[in-house]
Amino acid sequence: MDESKINHMEGEDRGKIMLFALSTCMWCRKTKQLLDSLGVSYDWIDVDLVDKNEQPDISAEIKKWNPASTFPTVVIDDDKCIVGYNPEQLQAELDKKA
Repeated sequence: MDESKINHMEGEDRGKIMLFALSTCMWCRKTKQLLDSLGVSYDWIDVDLVDKNEQPDISAEIKKWNPASTFPTVVIDDDKCIVGYNPEQLQAELDKKA
């Protein structure tokens, strides 16, 4: 996956947080807003805005964590995956790392 396509939001370090999103997805926007409101550092990529040649690599990465390849997909510390907009589960995972 091309690291230059990954966006970064500065904030409190609560581990490695990667958000796979779509620019047109309301639930993806809500997940970004939640992460922003929590003040945590995270990376994200809007998969639909990536060059078509890179999409297979990104899709393969998402499928490792979320075989259905739905959005949003949040991967925490290359260990835990949260699929969909799930503020309670996301907050609980991040609280463990506070």
